[in-house]
Amino acid sequence: MLIAIYGTFALAATARAAYQLSTAFSEAPVAYLLSAFAGLVYVLATVALVRVGRTWWRVAVAAVSVELLGVLVVGTLSILDRAAFPDETVWSVYGRGYGFIPLVLPILGLLWLRRTRP
Repeated sequence: MLIAIYGTFALAATARAAYQLSTAFSEAPVAYLLSAFAGLVYVLATVALVRVGRTWWRVAVAAVSVELLGVLVVGTLSILDRAAFPDETVWSVYGRGYGFIPLVLPILGLLWLRRTRP
């Protein structure tokens, strides 16, 4: 289930960012580039969670940790400096636009990775 959610977010965030970057980059470049970065992090996390082995486990831990840090930093900045985020990213306001799943998902991911450590 966790991998399916990561895969869905990888597809959704990457597709949304690609559309935003190609059609409206000048309107909110920081937000759209952060969305693209988030999408790439979700793709890497999904691939790493599917793969087996110590190296892939470490890659998954790193990707999910970056995701959690991104949600916390971007979420905080999007509240403190709304002008820097004229359009929302996946991680804006801690993932409010996505039902706060971006905030909960890396916590669940890290707990799962801790339990499945090779």
